[in-house]
Amino acid sequence: MSRAAKLTLVGTSLFAVGTVFFVHFQQQSEKAVCTSPCPPFYLQYSLAICNISANAIQQAMHKGVIRDVEQQRVKKERQLDFEMQKALEEEYRKVQNVRDGGAALDKPR
Repeated sequence: MSRAAKLTLVGTSLFAVGTVFFVHFQQQSEKAVCTSPCPPFYLQYSLAICNISANAIQQAMHKGVIRDVEQQRVKKERQLDFEMQKALEEEYRKVQNVRDGGAALDKPR
């Protein structure tokens, strides 16, 4: 391996490990803020932050659930439309003589 490749590998590895540790310690500090005993005037402030965060998370999750339900409804509606179109096509094929547009003409018999 060349020196540049080794340096790139070491650099990206250190960056990845640093990112993992940063996220871990950030989560631990946020958790400590919400659970640590504080003086009374700080307690109300930290609880308000925790409640705002919890409410924001719940609202975001609720919006995500609503969006998923709506996507499932649209998907089901489209599937029903597709099945109806397929049934109509079968009915029309029974009534009418339908040929594929030119595909049958290209092949010799």
